[in-house]
Amino acid sequence: MAIITISRELAALGDETAQELAEQLHYRLVDKAVLEERIKSYGISGNKFQKFDEKKPSFWASLSQDRDDYIHFLRSAILEEAGQGNAVIIGRGAGVILKAVPGVFLLFLSAPHDIRVERVKSYFRCDDKRAEHIIAQSDHDREGFHRYFFDVNWKEPGNYHLMLNTGYLHPDLCAEVVKHILYKTITEEAEVQNTQRITELILGQRIKHHILYKKGVPIHFLEASVSGDHVFLYGVANAQSLIEAAVSAARELAPDFFIQSEIQVVQDYSVMP
Repeated sequence: MAIITISRELAALGDETAQELAEQLHYRLVDKAVLEERIKSYGISGNKFQKFDEKKPSFWASLSQDRDDYIHFLRSAILEEAGQGNAVIIGRGAGVILKAVPGVFLLFLSAPHDIRVERVKSYFRCDDKRAEHIIAQSDHDREGFHRYFFDVNWKEPGNYHLMLNTGYLHPDLCAEVVKHILYKTITEEAEVQNTQRITELILGQRIKHHILYKKGVPIHFLEASVSGDHVFLYGVANAQSLIEAAVSAARELAPDFFIQSEIQVVQDYSVMP
């Protein structure tokens, strides 16, 4: 199984290329609508999704629990979709979330500014000034989203396996190029490793969800990392009893795993609500 993630500039034909790739490879297309429906199934409203969707939060929003809920459930949704195998996932930081997973191909699509302007004018039936504003706002939002939630430079070439210019390459040709590279680089061994690693990431995310949202154990900055038959818990707690509660909750989801806590006790520790 293989996963393709697509990051793209506005008016770089991201949706069209994703559709072509999904059709040519017979992969599932995981777009905003698919992820939003999965996030809603976790109890996150559409309004919360829109507030943070590929945007940097405002100052006050950045201090809210909604922000933490959004990124937790976004990560959960992307991992669960990736866990079904053979998918093209577009946007929403999927390339960062899945970057270290074998068998994941990271693609970035861009286009010359003047071509983007003409496309935006056509999309929105607007003049040059309005098109320039729309592009600038979109670039600002996507850059801010990646900086804030993932601390990465959205357009840094080193974050991708391939960057394509859709000002000169049609989506069907982009799909052909990616498909050719995919067949040459994603080995059977990588596909096996892909399945194993995504399974571990999903379990870690489910353990984190169980501890924080099901059991309500207040572990700050909690992360659950799964490797082989080990689960490692990281974070900060106010008391040893909370660490014991977190370990106990983790065992409920992973009874056959060795649970090792690396959670630190810091008394009277608090964070902004």
